[in-house]
Amino acid sequence: MEPLSLDRRRILLGVTGGIAAYKTAELVRRLRVAGAEVQVVMTEAATRFITPLTLQALSGRPVRTELWDTAAEAAMGHIELARWAERILVAPASADFLAKLRAGRADDLLTTLCLAADAPTAVAPAMNRCMWEHPATRENVAALQVRGVQVWGPDRGSQACGETGPGRMLEAAELHRCVIEWLQPGPLSGVDLLITAGPTREAIDPVRFLSNRSSGKMGYAVARAAAEAGATVTLVSGPCALEPPSKVKLVRVESASEMYTAVMDRAVEQAIFIGAAAVADYAPAASRPEKIKKDARTMRLELVKTPDILAAVAALEKRPFTVGFAAETDHLKQHARAKLERKGLDMIAANQVGGGLGFEAEENRLWVLWPEGERHLPTTSKLELARQLLALIVERYEAKNSVQDSR
Repeated sequence: MEPLSLDRRRILLGVTGGIAAYKTAELVRRLRVAGAEVQVVMTEAATRFITPLTLQALSGRPVRTELWDTAAEAAMGHIELARWAERILVAPASADFLAKLRAGRADDLLTTLCLAADAPTAVAPAMNRCMWEHPATRENVAALQVRGVQVWGPDRGSQACGETGPGRMLEAAELHRCVIEWLQPGPLSGVDLLITAGPTREAIDPVRFLSNRSSGKMGYAVARAAAEAGATVTLVSGPCALEPPSKVKLVRVESASEMYTAVMDRAVEQAIFIGAAAVADYAPAASRPEKIKKDARTMRLELVKTPDILAAVAALEKRPFTVGFAAETDHLKQHARAKLERKGLDMIAANQVGGGLGFEAEENRLWVLWPEGERHLPTTSKLELARQLLALIVERYEAKNSVQDSR
């Protein structure tokens, strides 16, 4: 028995050119038996391996193949399809399709749908082993994963070309299982989660400010991962040049004091708080109302401490599960453990800055510590790292709730 019914779940199934397209027929059959509504979209190359009529008979819906279908496009049919889909799965996904998706091409119906849709997307690669292992394909796959596209497979084994190695599309039964798990309610479903991200800016005068090198990428990745896990996410963000993740409520702030107010106004209503922002420790004692002129050879700037947002949240009588971040240049675990204890946090994620990691980088690694233990999360993309961190937060959050419920 499947762990979750797919009754009326809307899945857009893309099919690209490759001999593995024969497996797609069985996948469509399995999804339909589980109750899903399946809309198949095929590329021109895919129709040379399996006929649209076969997949239409199995899906019970007309297969779409043409971007310039005048009957469908009279009402902007590709946009309608993009909005209809709850999930998009491309199986098989050829090397050519992965390259187009990475580049943002929209030269056929399937690539156009993938760009126009807001639905989570997964791909099941299928290609010759040399094509899969080529640096261009590896770079394309890595870039798609950073953007949140799930990559299922490929498997290893004998290939239609006669070679053996990685590149086989996963079997229909395995892809069906992946879809089932993909559509299950997330572990944070129904949980209110508040996260801070990005730097803060502390005004010196109308044109100058104190800040730091935080890009906000890690915090935004954690917000996205939390939304994927089903949480109701509020993101309080300092100034950064990033698009907010889908299904995340964004609150923009600039200074540490503004971030403090935004967080404290909401913290007691949250189950989990994650302080990923790089909040300025000090701010000018007074901000000049006019631009400071470059007249004197030296200038003295008096600084005062900014509000400690993490400590304030952790000290609330009705406090959320509180997670902090620590960016350190030396003695990483020692400084992080001290911060965890000093501020009374439930958990802290520590990362070394410099050497291509941390601020402004695409990858990161973390040491995650809590009062009873620790775990190392090795170097990977910030989005994948965020997903691993969220899984660990869920584990510790549920453990703490279990202890409290037993009292």
